[in-house]
Amino acid sequence: MRPRGLGQHTRRGKASAGLTRGGLLARSLTVVGALAGRAVGAAELGATTAPQPSPARDRQILSFGLRIERLQAAFYAEALRAGRLSGESHQFAQVVGREEQAHVRYLAAALGSSAHDGSGFRFGDATTDPVKFIATAVSLEETGLAVYNGQGVNLTPAALATAARLVSVEARHAAWARALAGELPAPVAVDVPITVAQASRVLAPFLA
Repeated sequence: MRPRGLGQHTRRGKASAGLTRGGLLARSLTVVGALAGRAVGAAELGATTAPQPSPARDRQILSFGLRIERLQAAFYAEALRAGRLSGESHQFAQVVGREEQAHVRYLAAALGSSAHDGSGFRFGDATTDPVKFIATAVSLEETGLAVYNGQGVNLTPAALATAARLVSVEARHAAWARALAGELPAPVAVDVPITVAQASRVLAPFLA
């Protein structure tokens, strides 16, 4: 079934509190710092070329990606359990939630024994308030996409090929979420990458 929001972004949700592009970006650039500290350690992973891509750096970056995928999967699962979503928002949570769970399995398999277990997350009323759910989905999906883009240059060719298979799907998730929020699905011609530190500041409020 074609997502209805992709044909309605010019008419829906513009006036909803918390769904402005500026508000969503501000929230996105607030969450990613705690993840960097937990999954990557003290070293800053910038959206610029590292001294030299290496298997060790691959593990750091993919572990950070796994952390984000676990958070996203947990967010959609909790929203579905709460039972407050309907219509296309419910469809979105079901479809994207399944794919985020598949991403978790995919990255865990790629990392092997280096894969870390997920820890607790907290989402407050973002999983029970339909408006906040969409705003949070936009934030999480755009943050994940931007940090994958930012770290691609720091990966070895093999790890980059692994991550690239996720990035294209994450871009579709972000576009669908933006359409549901009444925003343009593809607002820019070239995505702007972010650092792990920026992503971590966005994600920090969701970490238990």
